Amino acid sequence: MSKLDRSNLREEIYTIIFGTDTPAGKRFDIILLVLIALSTLTVMLESIVELNTDYGAWFIWAEYTFTFLFTIEYILRLWTARKALGYATSFYGIIDLLSILPTYLAFFVSSTHFLTIIRIFRLMRIFRVLKIARFMREGDALWISLKASRAKISVFLFAVFNVAIIMGTIMYIIEGAEHGFTSIPRSIYWAIVTMTTVGFGDIHPHTDLGQFFSVILMVVGYGIIAVPTGIIGVEMFKTPESKVNQAEKSKLKPRHCNNCGRTGHLEEAKFCMQCGAEL
Repeated sequence: MSKLDRSNLREEIYTIIFGTDTPAGKRFDIILLVLIALSTLTVMLESIVELNTDYGAWFIWAEYTFTFLFTIEYILRLWTARKALGYATSFYGIIDLLSILPTYLAFFVSSTHFLTIIRIFRLMRIFRVLKIARFMREGDALWISLKASRAKISVFLFAVFNVAIIMGTIMYIIEGAEHGFTSIPRSIYWAIVTMTTVGFGDIHPHTDLGQFFSVILMVVGYGIIAVPTGIIGVEMFKTPESKVNQAEKSKLKPRHCNNCGRTGHLEEAKFCMQCGAEL
């Protein structure tokens, strides 16, 4: 095969794999989404003991087939991408790689093939296939809000962890091993379970003083649950004004990079701002 023929073939494959605007590209993405859904369903059904006993061999061969197809797809994406490294380090590129690795790791570590359930993240391509750009923008707004609030959340979680250590230690002193609080780490586990209002009930205080501190911790727990929601909510309220509207003023268009999936580029942009691929 000549260099020109190879170049033409590469361009044709690129159009099919990354070209969601073309009929062939859309068909490819729809088939891919169906295969991803089937492979995810296979992993879930395989975990059912009765089905695994009767159809275990079929599940194994199905998994090998899906992994083979996804491996070929990943290789073709690397080969045809305008910048292979840009695709490999993008969100979709990392998910594509992680979705096939567990099957190969299963040859060395048993049961790791169940981690292929991560393929469910690949279904996010449906937003690009169906051109639901609004949902992609909402996802970007959520991500911006999370990044903007990460410092506050970190400080808050650190404070919560300190409260859990203090309360766990107090309960260890009050209740002692005879009531199930056999160590400070185990008492901290109880404190975290109580603060999050989960309440497994495997450990609980028996003394009046211990129950008094439990009530205090439960009340604190309700406040703790509300704080992160408020922090992120404030940032999400600010995001449309400070980020999204600013993007609109800068003429950001809700189009996608076919190489890495980045949403939103300047109207006059010719290359992706994330991976550098030609738009």
